[in-house]
Amino acid sequence: MRVLVVEDEAKLANLLRRGLRREGMAVDVAGDGESALVRATSTTYDVILLDVMLPGSDGLEVCRALRARDVWAPTLMLTALGEVDDRVRGLDSGADDYLTKPFSFEELLARIRALVRRPARPRSAVLSVDDLRLDPATHRAWRGETELALTAREFAMLEVFMRRPGEVLSRFELLEQVWDENYENRSNVIEVYVGYLREKVDRPFGRHSLETVRGAGYRLLDAEAAA
Repeated sequence: MRVLVVEDEAKLANLLRRGLRREGMAVDVAGDGESALVRATSTTYDVILLDVMLPGSDGLEVCRALRARDVWAPTLMLTALGEVDDRVRGLDSGADDYLTKPFSFEELLARIRALVRRPARPRSAVLSVDDLRLDPATHRAWRGETELALTAREFAMLEVFMRRPGEVLSRFELLEQVWDENYENRSNVIEVYVGYLREKVDRPFGRHSLETVRGAGYRLLDAEAAA
């Protein structure tokens, strides 16, 4: 799960980032409304945690701007404002839920889980590259009629490849799409996970669809090229 935390209070932002990462989530942080808009319109997030009191554009303005740009990631407003009118304004701006500070981390996690369980707005189309199929909405993937047992990271990486078949993707692009901004760029995690995918997606089926392009990155080949 990838989460965007929009919070200008550095201490709280760091606490949220550490806590959510311990729960296995990839977390990006924005400290103001403008940065939040840039991030949320260029990256797909499963959940956005959005503080109301932000420098520049406040959280209500940010939420309205996101909805106007067709960004429908589930959004949970975080604020010290607890009056009914404040909650109503937050929800009317397009937010999905509202949590008043101070809050317990356990309640925050429960609300995130509840948001993720809601039906997608709209359902993503099933991706197909030859006999590979991947359904982003149900997190299931198949090679032919065989369902693939993929971890969350493996699934996320395969989805990136299947959205751009035939394109060479650099290590940086893959890190940016599958891991959060603070992951160590010098790590060999991309090589490791490409290896994991090959063991599950290619080798059991006698395929060579994930190609290493020396000095450039990796790409997902079509059936004719991978045979």
